Amino acid sequence: MYIYRPTILDIEASGFGVHSYPIEVGVVRSDGERYCKLIKPFDDWDFWQDSAQDVHGISRADLYEYGINGTQICLELNAFLANEVAYSDGWVVDSPWLSTLFERSQVKMQFTLSSLELILKEAQMEQWHTVKDEVIDSLSLGRHRASNDALIIQKTFELTRAVNNPST
Repeated sequence: MYIYRPTILDIEASGFGVHSYPIEVGVVRSDGERYCKLIKPFDDWDFWQDSAQDVHGISRADLYEYGINGTQICLELNAFLANEVAYSDGWVVDSPWLSTLFERSQVKMQFTLSSLELILKEAQMEQWHTVKDEVIDSLSLGRHRASNDALIIQKTFELTRAVNNPST
């Protein structure tokens, strides 16, 4: 039986406001392949909120030690997602953060980021939070990271779709 699995992209950021910037990007493609990288901040990216760090558990020191240059990440994302549509459950914040990364890196994005709500059915939305909590419990991923979040979202989509439409 075929079950549609959308490609999911998730971003962790330096904060929650307009001055925040992306610090980690995680993707789970429809074929199950995963991508996750920490982003080394550009020199002029200095906004930081400890409250965001409390959520994602990534420190500025981690970014400088393990982060990858933003331009390299943009090139890798373009290759990994090559002309695909990726979906985000937080499009309203993920889209500007992704645009910030690509604009600052001076790389043209070669894939599309769309809102997950565009492909969710009403019945999926009604059970989303309950099923998502069950997925989180069953996966026992531990860390709140971008690729883990993307996997949780993809699995939740898959399960809510299967319950409402067993043939897809």
